[in-house]
Amino acid sequence: MDLQEISLQLQAGKVKMVKTLVQEAIDAGIPAAQILEEGLLAGMSVIGEKFKNNEIFVPEVLIAARAMNTGATLLKPLLASEGVQSIGKVCIGTVQGDLHDIGKNLVKMMLEGKGIEVIDLGTDVSPETFVQTAKDEGCQIICCSALLTTTMGVMADVVKAAEEAGIRDQVKIMIGGAPITEAFCRQIGADAYTSDAASAADCAAAFLQ
Repeated sequence: MDLQEISLQLQAGKVKMVKTLVQEAIDAGIPAAQILEEGLLAGMSVIGEKFKNNEIFVPEVLIAARAMNTGATLLKPLLASEGVQSIGKVCIGTVQGDLHDIGKNLVKMMLEGKGIEVIDLGTDVSPETFVQTAKDEGCQIICCSALLTTTMGVMADVVKAAEEAGIRDQVKIMIGGAPITEAFCRQIGADAYTSDAASAADCAAAFLQ
């Protein structure tokens, strides 16, 4: 069975087809990790690149991600029994005072598309919650999103909170959102700024290697 077909159907956003093909691959005895890697993640990787190059836009990404999640749901129990580890763990959220989540959700999907486990804290997340979650769950990366210039400053508080909690040397802090810049990232002492969801996922994967 050709796993590339799963990748192609995912890129086309064909949710039902992806579900059917993933089930067929499972029934054919193909290891879940291989179906994930060569089918779902391969497809999501192409979507990420196209999104980065402005060849496709948010709606297409959301549809492809839905197809990926449908396939991944079938694979999850099998991956667990095969003992497949995710490449790392990330907590993500929109900072306190900010309720925008489209950008955050896109980053979450792209991260999952790289085989990273993501804990989604939602919106309006306090610095303490980011840091406590990273401590409790053993996250290697904290991802903070902000869309308002008025909430950007909270990202500096997240960096400070990580320092105060004594985990700053154990976690990378990534930031993003419309008003954020590389200069702001350096100024607050965060580890990385990326301008789009696909780049964020690439950066996180590089940190976790």
